[in-house]
Amino acid sequence: MDLFEYQARDLFEAHGIPVLAGKVATTPHEAKRAAAGMGGKVVVKAQVKIGGRGKAGGVKLATDPDDAFAKAEAILGMDIKGHTVHKVMIAQAAPIKEEYYLAILLDRAARSFLVMASVAGGMDIEQVAHETPEKLAKVHIDPAKGIDAALAQSIAQQAQFPSDVQKQVADVLVKLWACFVAEDATLVEVNPLVKTEDGRVIALDGKVTLDDNAGFRHPDHEALVDHASTNPLEALAKEKDLNYVKLDGQVGIIGNGAGLVMSTLDVVAYAGEKFGGMKPANFLDIGGGASAQVMADGLSIILNDKDVKCVFVNVFGGITACDAVANGIIQALEMLGNKATKPIVVRLDGNNVLEGRRILKEANHPLVEQAETMDGAAARAAELAAK
Repeated sequence: MDLFEYQARDLFEAHGIPVLAGKVATTPHEAKRAAAGMGGKVVVKAQVKIGGRGKAGGVKLATDPDDAFAKAEAILGMDIKGHTVHKVMIAQAAPIKEEYYLAILLDRAARSFLVMASVAGGMDIEQVAHETPEKLAKVHIDPAKGIDAALAQSIAQQAQFPSDVQKQVADVLVKLWACFVAEDATLVEVNPLVKTEDGRVIALDGKVTLDDNAGFRHPDHEALVDHASTNPLEALAKEKDLNYVKLDGQVGIIGNGAGLVMSTLDVVAYAGEKFGGMKPANFLDIGGGASAQVMADGLSIILNDKDVKCVFVNVFGGITACDAVANGIIQALEMLGNKATKPIVVRLDGNNVLEGRRILKEANHPLVEQAETMDGAAARAAELAAK
């Protein structure tokens, strides 16, 4: 789960990381009151989970409360790369002297945690790594040892932070690690981490991603969920413990296993080029158990997507054999009844595939047709969607 900037700021403050005053506002009047409470100049910042806010006009300096009202009025409702601004953060302005970068993340390739630190803050870290790699320090962290003051100081030195701020940067890094561990995060990023004109080091912007798999340990994280922008189909799938992500396409996808589903998305997108640009409409992994109820839940969610014109069920039988999957599909269609109205292309392979295909053939459901290969099934699903 990605957090809004104001949520990351509050999380940082709770863990002792130095931040400036900030309040969230959903109306221009709230923005004006927040600015009046802080006094002096403030920054009005669009709260969207996407980069490039500044370039899009979503970050503006306000000189007084009335100006904050005007700037908030201009930003609220703005569309930034497909994200509508419903909230702004009113942040205390700071006299910035230097900008740095600091982040801790899960490095999946290395199966470890990674610290990235740079004196070139305020830029995309990918750009820094490409153009000035000598300004980016990358240090893997032993999870059993974590980051203590000595290691943090060493990282600050490797990243070539000025000597007058190294101790403060190291202190921020230690607290950032404590936040990362305590909150079960997969990313905590500060960009920029700034040095003000009076020599203080402050986290001016924050990005945090929390691990949903650890949600059972953090009931308080539920309050951080952005229900207003959550896709209703994704919310329904979450209630039913299904791994579902809505995409912009016309071919609904059901598969068992994330790898197989990802491959299916690619195959459908490729096949769809021949049929007017048909694309996958979703990612849906039903996992290892394709019971009738699980299949019914999956089909129900996909069929409720008005963009879906055809459904492609792509299952490789393993622990759950193909005959069980076939029975699940037929029973699911019986459970859905009149709610099932769109064609369904099924490709079965693997354990007990012949029996599974026989079950579907004998059932002779008017909506279901089979294909022996994944490429053939993808092409047929794209063709039916186009029609």
